[in-house]
Amino acid sequence: MTTTLIPIEASRFAQYRDALVRSYAEENVAAGRWPEEDAMERSAIDFATSWPQGLATPDNFLYEIHATANQAGASSCVGHLWFAVVTKNGVRGGYVYDLEVLPEFRRQGHAERAFAALEPIAEKLGLASIGLHVFAHNPGAQALYAKLGYKVTGLNMVKHL
Repeated sequence: MTTTLIPIEASRFAQYRDALVRSYAEENVAAGRWPEEDAMERSAIDFATSWPQGLATPDNFLYEIHATANQAGASSCVGHLWFAVVTKNGVRGGYVYDLEVLPEFRRQGHAERAFAALEPIAEKLGLASIGLHVFAHNPGAQALYAKLGYKVTGLNMVKHL
């Protein structure tokens, strides 16, 4: 199976945004970071802040993850990957803000192959590293990223009062 990253078409951006805003709100509630009452609003604000110019926002790349079963086969969209170039302390790196494999395509290696396809893109951009965030309540994602060579660089904790 071959996996490729294809820039999302503008006509599908709003659908992606709506799904991500909902998912990110749910994840933050599940993690205990946000109260449920305003999670959707917070998530929508975060997204709008990250994409102020929509798909024309500089240094943000949104891909559909496409899988092809064989050389003659047509590809199908199995998920999305949002990647941005960030500069911190004078060092340009990449940051994966979202990786989603659609439920019916999970546990088939698509995420691993998407990251393998992302690395040459990051190298071509001259980036020093790729970072990401993973929620503590997602051990499957943590295991995937560890398998791919990602290392924990910090740990956020909270105590609600």
